[in-house]
Parts: sequence; structure tokens; C-alpha cells
Amino acid sequence: MTNTIHPSAIVDDGAEIGDGSRVWHFVHVCGGARIGKGVSLGQNVFVGNKVVIGDRCKIQNNVSVYDNVTLEEGVFCGPSMVFTNVYNPRSLIERKDEYRDTLVKRGATLGANCTIVCGVTIGAFAFVGAGAVVQRDVPDFALMVGVPARQIGWMSAYGEKLDLPVDGAAETTCPHTGDRYSLRKGTLSRTEANT
Repeated sequence: MTNTIHPSAIVDDGAEIGDGSRVWHFVHVCGGARIGKGVSLGQNVFVGNKVVIGDRCKIQNNVSVYDNVTLEEGVFCGPSMVFTNVYNPRSLIERKDEYRDTLVKRGATLGANCTIVCGVTIGAFAFVGAGAVVQRDVPDFALMVGVPARQIGWMSAYGEKLDLPVDGAAETTCPHTGDRYSLRKGTLSRTEANT
């Protein structure tokens, strides 16, 4: 298996791109970037030097993944969503030594045009709705919407809203996979059907 890199893309020397990845039109990957296997970088994507992108991530058109952002396996970044890496930027003040780390855990979805303010962790399989602005950590499986983003429910690993309250104690089963979800004290845990 090999990578597909469009002739208009710029991949700087030193960049690591895993097998089976696709780099589309007008992409720029900086030399320090580490990109996993089977990743798709859509048109006009920028990937900074201090970026790690896990296997099978999908970065849709017009997304800039700036320094200090880490995406674990299977993260989906919707069209034109935004990462930041400085909390209080000013053109006249150099703040490159103040970059804040952002971590997006396995399987999370970041909807079109959402903004992830730097320094937060997005939990595994969390779902950030289109246009939301995330300013704080997001729990695993949480469904976040609005400006600023607030939690309105829970999402399954399959990507469907679960019939559970935001808080309290409850259980449900995903009709698509048979996985069992248990909510206790604001934390959702999953027991996979095949285990």
C-alpha cells in the first residue's frame, strides 16, 4: 500500500505520513508532523510541526491543525472547524512559548465550523456539534452543542444519540452494536457486546 499525495500538496522534508494515507489538493504538511496510517487530509488542510494525527483520522476541507494538537485514532474533523493554540493572541506580542496542548481522544467527532479553544481534552467518542465553541474539557461520549458549548446528551461509539439523561444513573444498549452503556455520577462507560 502507498500514499496518495496530490501534486499541488506541499509535504515538507521530515514529515511522517503513514501507509495508505491520502493528501488532497493544496494541503501543506510541515516537516515535524507525524501522521498515522489511513488518514485523509482534505483540500486546503494545514498540519503544523508539533502535530500528531493518529491512524484513520479524517480531516475535512479547510482545517488547520496547529502546533500542540494531538488527534488519537479515528478522529473526524468536519469542514472548516477550527483549532487554536494560543489562548489570548495579539499580533504585537510573541506568545509561541505559551502554546497550550489540545488532545482529541479516539473516535471523537468535531462538527463543521466548530471551534476548539486550546488547552482542552475532548473525550473518546465525544461529539461536538456543528458551530459549537468548546472552552473546557469534554467527557467521553458527551454530545456538546452551542456557544459556549454545553452538554445536551450522550453519543454511542456508533455515532447515535443514546436515550440517557445528561446526569444521574441509567443504562441503555446501542441498538446497532449491542454495546451496553452505564451512566454513573456524570461518567458514561461502555461494555462492548463482543467482550
